Amino acid sequence: MIKTIESLEKFNRTRSELPGVLFYFSHEKCNVCKVLKPKIHDLLQSEFAKIEMFYCDTVLYPEIAGQNSIFTVPTILVFFDGKEFLRRSRNIGIDELGNELKRPYSIFFD
Repeated sequence: MIKTIESLEKFNRTRSELPGVLFYFSHEKCNVCKVLKPKIHDLLQSEFAKIEMFYCDTVLYPEIAGQNSIFTVPTILVFFDGKEFLRRSRNIGIDELGNELKRPYSIFFD
């Protein structure tokens, strides 16, 4: 299940409390975002189950996007132990994302 981030406080708390987290920034008018979001969720469920996924609507919560320098959608941010590890925007390949997550995931969770 993809949880929703609705405040900057919740974003910061989630980022610092969870060992692995992926934030997906988009909005409802982005058709590419609608197609990509379930694919990323499926990737996490099948290969990186210990990384939790959260969604943030950049139109409804622009302060969260602004504080994280999100200027385009879709954008993903991946954090391990509260530190930003990966940032990807616009053209996000599922296979590429999986390959970039393998090594840090194994270090943190294996």
